[in-house]
Amino acid sequence: MASLRSTNDFVQLLQKEGELHVISDLVDPYLELAEIQRRVVAKKGPALLFTNVKGTKFPVATNLYGSEKRIHLAFGPKPVQTIARLAKLAKEMFPPRLSKLWKERSLGLLPFQVGLKQVRRAPILQGSVSRVEELPQLVSWPKDGGPFVTLPLVYTEHPESGNGNLGMYRVQLFGEKTVGMHIQIHRGGGFHYYEAEKQGQALQAHVYIGGPPALTIAAVAPLPEEIPELVFASFLMGEKLRMKRDKLVSPYPIVADADFALIGTIPPKLRRPEGPFGDHYGYYSLLHDYPYLDLNHILHRKDAIWAATVVGRPPQEDHYIAEFLQDLLSPMFPLVMPQVLGVWAYEESGVHSLAAAIVKERYFREAFMGALRILGEGQLSLTKCLLVTNERVNLKNFSETFRVITERCDPKTDFFIFSNISQDTLDYTSGTVNKGSKLLWMGITDPNKPSPNPNLPTQFNGRFKDKRFQNPKVFLPGVLVVKGSEFQPNDRLAEALLSEDLGHFSYVFLVDDSEDAVKTDSDFIWTMFTRMEPASDVYARTETIRNHISYQIPIVFDCRMKPWIPEVLIPLPETVKLVEERFGKWIDTL
Repeated sequence: MASLRSTNDFVQLLQKEGELHVISDLVDPYLELAEIQRRVVAKKGPALLFTNVKGTKFPVATNLYGSEKRIHLAFGPKPVQTIARLAKLAKEMFPPRLSKLWKERSLGLLPFQVGLKQVRRAPILQGSVSRVEELPQLVSWPKDGGPFVTLPLVYTEHPESGNGNLGMYRVQLFGEKTVGMHIQIHRGGGFHYYEAEKQGQALQAHVYIGGPPALTIAAVAPLPEEIPELVFASFLMGEKLRMKRDKLVSPYPIVADADFALIGTIPPKLRRPEGPFGDHYGYYSLLHDYPYLDLNHILHRKDAIWAATVVGRPPQEDHYIAEFLQDLLSPMFPLVMPQVLGVWAYEESGVHSLAAAIVKERYFREAFMGALRILGEGQLSLTKCLLVTNERVNLKNFSETFRVITERCDPKTDFFIFSNISQDTLDYTSGTVNKGSKLLWMGITDPNKPSPNPNLPTQFNGRFKDKRFQNPKVFLPGVLVVKGSEFQPNDRLAEALLSEDLGHFSYVFLVDDSEDAVKTDSDFIWTMFTRMEPASDVYARTETIRNHISYQIPIVFDCRMKPWIPEVLIPLPETVKLVEERFGKWIDTL
């Protein structure tokens, strides 16, 4: 399969494969386009090409990665197969044997296929515009602070070492030649800006849109810092990534085949308000002061297509990207973290709110050491709640995994909360940006000990004394979900729930709508883990033994909405009505 070098290449392939729908009607990028995308994603529909977008000459492509088939069309099976072979080879090659080397001899060609190469001519230099207002002004949610680039590929270099980083940090189009940079300190680009600002220097930055699909995947891949994202993109493409050097445009090399490139500098010690923005957690992230990028050049190729997505309550289009990356990189986890056999981050939680892992337990508490290794590894370190077992469960199946955890967890010794630590910037559950806590929840099988929870209840037959509790629902054996009254500061409702007769249920989740919360695994994950901060929302009777907090069941989790958690994303009724009137009949056929 020939490499895809641009959004146009990808769009043509999708059209050939019957995976693209072209919308030539005039569409407003303010809310309407995003609502069309959401409706199509909900129906598991095709990629979309909007050729007549109000206010811009550029077409817009969305939902490019919104199915397993389209991911496969973009990359094929080779990257997954190659990484699996590399991981297997790394484990088996000691001691090295000629027969093994010969069997995997094709892998020796990788260094000649992967990397960067300089080219004389670059499509990205074919055109330019003078103001960001000429670009598609996509506004996805009613309370967004303005138009955003929703698939921005931000490239920066360390001011001293020159090591590059490609990351996806949202970019707000402020106007003229200025864009906002939601560049977080937890990420590579944030480290680069921190170092440049410490020296009083501006940081050069490129924001790419489109180009090789591999570039988009590389930007969001949870790679170790030592692996350059541009090289990883080359690996996904199966050929070297074409770069162009032009010192009159930028001191950095430029991705030759990008559809768009916004090139400029981020000044030190200067900020301006950025946001709000409806993000992939399903809530608004709020208005905060962030750095901004002063643009020197706004470049585009002749056949440029503006690649975009719409994020919101999971699952959305990015669900398929997250699953592909986890399947792709999972064979490498045991090499980087030898005690870890597998990790799965649940995209339904916004990715960082919940993950699960299978770890080894060859000696007492080896699993605990493996868990700490996960919580210290790259983007996995942003995980808020980590479930850990040594059982060979299907981590993708949340109910199966969670059931094993609850059956095998002894809260007296296997339930840990770490408070006063960093938390993902987009997670507001602690009430303080970037600060929060983590929950480590272990369910380890010990063949020398009986299960701590052999007979978990499957029915709740009790009655609540407190009328504020209603509509109890059993999610899994031993796991109860209870509707409570609306959160009020200091209402102590979770503590009151502890005093009720909970019928031997070990884990009880207090929510605003129990009926909705237990409909599916996805509903349970999103409701519980995006509205709960371990240090402030977990309640149980405890005692301190050898400076360890020992929890007694039942444990109550307060997963109600709190005043400091931003609003849930809801489209305007008039936008929903407009899209239904204009495109509803077609969408219903999907």
